[in-house]
Amino acid sequence: MSNVVVKKRSSALGAEVLGVDLREELSEETVARIREAWLENLVLVFRDQHLTHEQHIAFSRRLGPLETHESIPKFCHPDHPEILLVTNYENTGKKLVVGRQWHSDLSTTRRPAKGSLLRCEEAPPAGGDTMFCNMYRAWEALSPAYRAMLQDRWALHDMTHARETRTRRSPEELVDIRRRNPPVYQPVARVHDETGRTALYVAEMTTVAFEGMSEAESRPILDYLFDRSVVYENVYRHRWRPGDLVMWDNRCAMHIALADYGDDERRVMYRTTLQGEPSGRLPEAETSAAAE
Repeated sequence: MSNVVVKKRSSALGAEVLGVDLREELSEETVARIREAWLENLVLVFRDQHLTHEQHIAFSRRLGPLETHESIPKFCHPDHPEILLVTNYENTGKKLVVGRQWHSDLSTTRRPAKGSLLRCEEAPPAGGDTMFCNMYRAWEALSPAYRAMLQDRWALHDMTHARETRTRRSPEELVDIRRRNPPVYQPVARVHDETGRTALYVAEMTTVAFEGMSEAESRPILDYLFDRSVVYENVYRHRWRPGDLVMWDNRCAMHIALADYGDDERRVMYRTTLQGEPSGRLPEAETSAAAE
């Protein structure tokens, strides 16, 4: 029998998994128990897992096919394309800020990430936490009339809308980012392909406007949804320490990396990304251009 023990870390989402050494070849029963706990808690924490890149990749693959990250060379590990570098500096040594707005990984693509598994190698002595919010609860907390208004709506997600991207990248880099990742419409009410539950699927980092509405018309509604999604009761805050591996479900949870540490302090993490199901569509103008 599996020795997996799952202990909740908050009422909204998040649980710690005990009794598992991710360096080992896990039984099918253990993997099934981890998957069950993940779907229930949205975020799982594994402490003291000092993994190699190969071990990190091997465990992640037990949960599904992985994305490769060659299209973003600034962050792609040179020897392991399955590994995304989540650090506060680029390979060139240039300082970076990453993930400092609420978002869901790869929502700006037509195949948003199913899940992410982030491993901590170095953390600041204080600060640099990651916060997560439960987007099932964000949806369910809306009034029936508000949900009815949003039920069949689509919203545009644009990678270049992210604050750090807009303010820290050159015009040439923005053009290249937009070329590789054209804006995409995603359903506002997204049905989880495994649980069948509906989650709110808008993010302050990437969501620009509702389909058929201008940015000015959309902004008050989006700001309300952003604010209501991250009320204290809906959030789990993870304080990192080296050896942590945290996995979360991008289909129903958003996250944000906090910037409360010094520029001279290192925050070094590595992420694998579980490939998700197709979702979203290009705007009609983009679709027509692609067909020509």
